[in-house]
Amino acid sequence: MTNNYEEEIKKLVADIAEIPVEKLKPDVDFFKDLGMDSLKAIEIVAAFEKKYKIIIPENEIPNISTVNQIVAYLKKP
Repeated sequence: MTNNYEEEIKKLVADIAEIPVEKLKPDVDFFKDLGMDSLKAIEIVAAFEKKYKIIIPENEIPNISTVNQIVAYLKKP
């Protein structure tokens, strides 16, 4: 995945979470470091499912809490 792809992910998360893109470093935890709640997590997952035409099972949602984890998930075959 290219760096632009990572930037696209960061922008989408920042828009949903209503935080500056600069705060979204690749390993910043959305919940522990940024204080997001579970509703924001659901919004983020729904946005990625729609944008990338994928389905993320509910049991995997808690495992996706950083930009790096989103990139890794989207790289899965």
